[in-house]
Amino acid sequence: MKTCVVIPAFDEERSIPLVLAAIPRDLAVDAIVVDNASADGTAEAARRAGARVVREERRGYGSACLRGIAELPSDAECVVFLDADFSDHPEEMALLVEPIRKGEADLVIGSRMLGAREPGALLPQAYLGNKLACLLIRLFWGFRYTDLGPFRAIRRDALARLRMRDRDFGWTVEMQVRAIQEGLRIVERPVSYRRRVGVSKITGTLSGTVKAGAKILWTVGRLLLRAP
Repeated sequence: MKTCVVIPAFDEERSIPLVLAAIPRDLAVDAIVVDNASADGTAEAARRAGARVVREERRGYGSACLRGIAELPSDAECVVFLDADFSDHPEEMALLVEPIRKGEADLVIGSRMLGAREPGALLPQAYLGNKLACLLIRLFWGFRYTDLGPFRAIRRDALARLRMRDRDFGWTVEMQVRAIQEGLRIVERPVSYRRRVGVSKITGTLSGTVKAGAKILWTVGRLLLRAP
């Protein structure tokens, strides 16, 4: 099964070489780093580490993910999304890919709640935001998630069915709700989580936390009222 990795990156010059070095080469045949209009040397560092780099000028996590999807080779069968800050453990990728390879799942979420978390890795505001979003999904759609973990794998054909469109903070919750709406086979797998390299641009600031929380709630509301 041809697996490709999409890594959105915004000012991650220090961490991106670590992320790329930890990706299991026997699993992923292509690593696409989407430089989301970084002001530092993220793109150069990623190229030196052997990644394919594309640039997305429109800021936003969803924008970077959508650009990465557009750059996937036509024969890609499985897509792994992975953060560029080295908080995820890329070496655990097989935990997410194997259920898809075996035909047991279409979408696999790496759950930080079920796995081992380094103390301080998941900030309190991120923890509470995850809990609230998962609670709302359970109340409105009847599916029990434990996390909106960014480390996830999905079948390429299943991803196309979701018709993803969110451009920023609502990306993860949109994918997980749309997967329920489309009847995908969804599983969670425990993954490890550590303190990121550098400071989070979202939960590391008050304004980022407020914007992310508001967008997640807005996205849940939009998906509840109407399908994309």
